[in-house]
Amino acid sequence: MLPVSFEFFPPNTPVGDEKLKDVVQQLGTLRPEFFSVTYGAGGATRDKTLHTVRAIAAAGHEAAPHLSCVGSTRESIAQILATYREQKIRRIVALRGDLPSGTHTAGEFRYAAELVRFIRETQGPDWLIEVAAYPEYHPDARYSARDLQHYADKVRAGASSAITQFFFNADAYFHFVEQSRKLGAEVPVVPGIMPFHNYAKIAQFAARDGIEIPRWVALKMEGYMDDAASIRAFGLDVVAALCERLIAGGAPGIHFYTMNQSALTLELCRRLRLG
Repeated sequence: MLPVSFEFFPPNTPVGDEKLKDVVQQLGTLRPEFFSVTYGAGGATRDKTLHTVRAIAAAGHEAAPHLSCVGSTRESIAQILATYREQKIRRIVALRGDLPSGTHTAGEFRYAAELVRFIRETQGPDWLIEVAAYPEYHPDARYSARDLQHYADKVRAGASSAITQFFFNADAYFHFVEQSRKLGAEVPVVPGIMPFHNYAKIAQFAARDGIEIPRWVALKMEGYMDDAASIRAFGLDVVAALCERLIAGGAPGIHFYTMNQSALTLELCRRLRLG
């Protein structure tokens, strides 16, 4: 059975916590490999991330907190890792991350590869370290070759596997995997999939991060205007077809960006016979 995993962000309210419990319960029926939980710029949601991770673990699932290093010290990262070790958490999504607004110093880590290396050198081999991959290249990258090199550096530093930024162009994923293999980066690259929870918001994310939404998809979505049922049905068809092509091409798993919702992800997994 092809592994699936799901990403959440930490809720800001008790009501959000209760809603997320229901989502975890529903998606948990698919027996995911893990649930990942995001981490705000400069660790802005550190305590909320830990709270959410604990709740997921208490429900009997493996949790993988994101850990960003920009703006952090080695001491603060070591403290966070010690806390996770106490919680018997051994899977981390290691990221460079963004500086909090108004902050200008990167701290003791400049790149995610340095964080991965620090974890391996100080914590030993008993951690599964996920890193980010960018099939359409990182939005800050000026040259594709340099971005690929940064990715290969993370793998050489000790990454266990990678999860991609969301994308809608399967060829970009396959090209990225092929090129990274040529650099010796042999770890599994799991495609990150974003269902169309809210087309306008996802289009904003895509424009910000340099992610291509095919023109024919954008035009059809915009043509549906406020027809929520048609947007939902068309979006499911587009994303299901993307996943089918990725699976047929040998993707080692699927990672869904859920936006703390379950309905679309459950339907996609049903169609794809995942979980």
